[in-house]
Amino acid sequence: MQHLRLHAAALLWALLSSAAASAAPAQATVSNDTHATACAEEDNVSLNLDGARIRRFRVEALPPAYLAGIEQDRTAPDFSGCNFDGSAHPTDPRYSFKERRAVLHDGPRWQVVGITLPSFWRPERVPVRIDGRQDRGFHMIQVFAKTGAKPLEAIVMYPSDGYWRIKPLPAPRFGDGVYGSSFVMGPVEQAGRPMARIASIAIDTKPLAFKLRFVNGGEAKVDVREISEARTTLDVAMKPGRGQGARFAVLRSMYVAPDNADMSEVAWRATPDAAEERKPLPEVKALRAADVRFGRSIPSRHNTSAPDIRFGGFATGAR
Repeated sequence: MQHLRLHAAALLWALLSSAAASAAPAQATVSNDTHATACAEEDNVSLNLDGARIRRFRVEALPPAYLAGIEQDRTAPDFSGCNFDGSAHPTDPRYSFKERRAVLHDGPRWQVVGITLPSFWRPERVPVRIDGRQDRGFHMIQVFAKTGAKPLEAIVMYPSDGYWRIKPLPAPRFGDGVYGSSFVMGPVEQAGRPMARIASIAIDTKPLAFKLRFVNGGEAKVDVREISEARTTLDVAMKPGRGQGARFAVLRSMYVAPDNADMSEVAWRATPDAAEERKPLPEVKALRAADVRFGRSIPSRHNTSAPDIRFGGFATGAR
């Protein structure tokens, strides 16, 4: 009998150890591929997140630290230092489409809308299924949260190139609020800019989640955990596909100067218990982080209320 109890205890310990190992905390390597620009409407910031065994992580949009001290949001575009007018970037391919807007879901908590633009830089028409309804060809999928007098957009993802933008719900004085930095997640590759090739998308609304299948056979499940004035939170679980490298995400943003940027500094912790370190964006080369926040502590004259973006909760092991 004693032998059976010892065997059962050993088996339980092995199972607990295996479960812990399958979700072991991890560090991501962050590297900086930013180039200088005078254009406040160009995504010249690329901050790469690498981790060959990272399978799970969290992405949050958080209000900038200075938000409570400002009353006016500056959201107007500024093309004064650019060689384009905003209709299209001069280096982009341009594919034409029939413009379209479709309400894909309209429930008590969420409204989900698909947008096809008249032109886009990628030709793909990605199949989308939402609660069993099939559609395709959207360049943007918008998620509106129904928490007040009107639905407010908090998430937009781009099926044709794998980009996401997220933001907390705005304080009432900021109207609809604004996005700032964007990010791409999955098997990232270069095609003029970082992108991820998505083969299909399935969206569930109870609870809200995106299930992505990538062209290389990899998968990702993106659970929407919270949308509030405090934060918008996504929990991401990935399964790698064929030939997938260590890169699992890239943060894309704009930086001209500390007071003219969608993000101007990087704050991170090397381990969950470590003290926070912080550097201005131009001083960042490469670092190892258990969590990392791309944001601003100086109010910007560009997209002043746009959120910081934080990546953390990196974990290895199966989904």
